[in-house]
Amino acid sequence: MGKVKISNNELKALGIEDTQLLADFSREANRLLRHRAMSKVQIINDLAKLVADPEPFLSSDIGKLRELAQRVSQIKHSGGFEINEFQEIPLQTEPVRYPIFGAEHIEAGALTQMETAMQLPVSLAGALMPDAHQGYGLPIGGVLATSPNTIIPFAVGVDIACRMCLSVFDLPSATVDSEKDMLKSLLMKHTVFGMGGTTKTHFDSSLFDKITWKETKVIRDLRDKAYNQLGTSGTGNHFVEWGELQVRSNDVQGLPPGNYLALLSHSGSRGFGGNIANYYSKVAMDKTKLPAQAKHLAWLDLEKEEGQEYWIAMNLAGEYASANHHEIHNKISKALNHEPLLRIENHHNFAWKEKLDDGTEVMVHRKGATPAGKGVFGIIPGSMSTSGFVVRGKGNASSINSASHGAGRLMSRNAAFKTLDRSIIARELHDKRITLIGSDIDEAPMAYKDIHAIMEAQSDLVEIIAEFQPRIVRMAAPKERPED
Repeated sequence: MGKVKISNNELKALGIEDTQLLADFSREANRLLRHRAMSKVQIINDLAKLVADPEPFLSSDIGKLRELAQRVSQIKHSGGFEINEFQEIPLQTEPVRYPIFGAEHIEAGALTQMETAMQLPVSLAGALMPDAHQGYGLPIGGVLATSPNTIIPFAVGVDIACRMCLSVFDLPSATVDSEKDMLKSLLMKHTVFGMGGTTKTHFDSSLFDKITWKETKVIRDLRDKAYNQLGTSGTGNHFVEWGELQVRSNDVQGLPPGNYLALLSHSGSRGFGGNIANYYSKVAMDKTKLPAQAKHLAWLDLEKEEGQEYWIAMNLAGEYASANHHEIHNKISKALNHEPLLRIENHHNFAWKEKLDDGTEVMVHRKGATPAGKGVFGIIPGSMSTSGFVVRGKGNASSINSASHGAGRLMSRNAAFKTLDRSIIARELHDKRITLIGSDIDEAPMAYKDIHAIMEAQSDLVEIIAEFQPRIVRMAAPKERPED
């Protein structure tokens, strides 16, 4: 096998057209590669940034990079000849290797998307969860670790910080039958679903006292929308439901083993997060030109203004999504006249600054995947008629301390409408004693993978410590367009 080399064609793809400058770039790039100062991926990525904006490199610790930056800067300002803004950053020929958990459960489209993501010049590690299916850019169920100063809006997702929240009450699980009408009424009175759903009263709106709401124009313009939607749920697979929680051991944060009434919700940052995602995804695609198959994986640079803006907005969306769930759970708890014994929550569709097992600093994107560090609690739901699980992470380094966020779709929404039989769905809900409010055929249990098989495929990632069985389920009305 020949030595790894950075070719002139790879450098030309960055927009370097002057012959002498190209030769200088090639000489320095391959010198860095030869001396193992950086990986090939890092070198090409840094040179792409240098061509686009030499200013940050004028103070580089690497003398030759500093010299190249000075020349590029002089050329751009003198007009002696033109360096075209690079139109497209090339993908790496070979993807970074990554583990796949439960490959037999994952569709080809998701695998193709993950391969593309692992070819990005900023990708350092990744993993694919067993619930994975095709999405935009990064597949849902994909975990992607990139250079620490890069963040990919579409690898975070449109519903930023979508999460699960579970409240456990000191009431027997049989309450879901003996007080079914009352519990159903509480869901009807204290939950709001739909894309335009708003609330008029709040339990706790103190989050809106944070100065962060004034940080950027994008956030300021969305503040009123976020305030009006606090305590509401989305469409698609978002839900609020009562169910029976079976605690198997003393490990659930001091909760004694037994069967409890529990409230489980799934929703995210509503229109606030959706607008943030759409705005900065467009900015990223304008700033970072990638081949067509990878265009939704465009990244923002955290060292630049737009990257910092997105980082601030994403983290605020995370706090907002949590407050959104707390609003729902607190209103229902107050009406029930019972404080929960325990509340567990975890989120996905987010990016975290973390370190790989070897100490490398990275930005970890979990799109439809949840944190599963050692000892970290989480919730992995199934479907409206199948079990969900309270889990504790095992801290598996190969999965980048991650696990699935649910069972994952077995078929698309269109396929569900075309192939599933309403009478069979109704029989399934009747046999499982499920009371369903809202939803449609595209959210039927048969549209999802077997949650038990998914849990088996990630037994190295999480330990099951409690099981939740849905019984009274509320979702958006059938007419609502899915936004998950």
